[in-house]
Amino acid sequence: MQAKWSTFPWVCFAMCVGVMGTALISPLYPLYQAAWGLRTSEISLIYVVYMLGALAGLLFMGRLSDTQGFRPVMLAGLLVGWGGTLLSMIAWDLASLNLGRFAVGLSSSLIVTSASVGLMQIARDGSSQRVSTLTSFLLAFGFGLGPITGGIIAQWLPRPLVTTYVPTLLLGLLAIHAMRQIALTPPSQAQKLAWRAFLPRLTWTARSDCWAFILTCCCPFFAFGVFGLYASMSPLFIGKMLPWHGPVVSGFSIGIILLASAGTQLLSARLGLRWCGALGLLAVVLSNALLVANFQAGSVAMFAAGVVAAAVGHGMCLLAGISMVNRIARPAERSGLISTYLVSGYVGSIAPLLGAGWLADHYGLQTAITALGLGVVALASPAAVAFFRHPRMRES
Repeated sequence: MQAKWSTFPWVCFAMCVGVMGTALISPLYPLYQAAWGLRTSEISLIYVVYMLGALAGLLFMGRLSDTQGFRPVMLAGLLVGWGGTLLSMIAWDLASLNLGRFAVGLSSSLIVTSASVGLMQIARDGSSQRVSTLTSFLLAFGFGLGPITGGIIAQWLPRPLVTTYVPTLLLGLLAIHAMRQIALTPPSQAQKLAWRAFLPRLTWTARSDCWAFILTCCCPFFAFGVFGLYASMSPLFIGKMLPWHGPVVSGFSIGIILLASAGTQLLSARLGLRWCGALGLLAVVLSNALLVANFQAGSVAMFAAGVVAAAVGHGMCLLAGISMVNRIARPAERSGLISTYLVSGYVGSIAPLLGAGWLADHYGLQTAITALGLGVVALASPAAVAFFRHPRMRES
């Protein structure tokens, strides 16, 4: 009789591997730009196409884990992500690369929503807050491994536009095999899959929680936005601020944000939710202000301070956000609300980056980053105050 694999650690492993490939490409942007003669707007388009794939997954498949169970959805996400990573590795032009990135984005939505639901289901002895902290930590940790791995390989191994993807493909095969082997009781609420399950729809909260959920969605909106800025454009503007160059520098600058974000979440686990969300949003404000100011100062210390602020803001915002979603959501609507929550984050990345890419092409990179940074400062500051003052965030 075939032995089944332990569920909890392999779900955690599959989640990390599944999201690892999403940011793996970030240190490669300058290499693609040099090899294919891409403009700044086309570099930002690669990131935006990934985001569009993620949005498509959330809009059309975001509720599947509530009706089909998390394991088949997670397995499907891993398979789609593996195929998208393979296509990215063999890409021959911008169109084929964007197709692979779209698939990777689609898979990331399936993996994040299904894993979030799955960990809540299988961690029966853990509190909602503890599972929220673990989920948010694992996602940040998995995302952070991507650019660091990509930067190291691209810096020192030959044919970096090919070899960089190999570790993710190998680990992805192990994750797929693990998800096929784990022992899991089928969900009692599983429904027959029908075409109506793929109709685009976002789940929303009861009217009493509407404003609280809007403020909750501000957390990923700004957290994803600040990370998207670093992930898609930092390899382009980092050379203007730091004396060091190469994929490993940009890879570590992005990966450190996410790994520090994961560490911030562990340190903030006992912090009051309203403090966590408000301070996270203010840290995002500070990171953008420092980034704008550093185009004039050119200071390594100021750049490092901006990276730290971005990491703290990213970690605290995501921890507060997922904690509020788990506080508000009923079991039957959990993946739907997580999808809506993530959609707000992806929208926060797509629209500003498209605008920043266009501004960079026409008016220069400094003007683009300045406009984007000052916009975040103007919007996130009042959101932080409103989050802190809302009574729903004060509940224990």
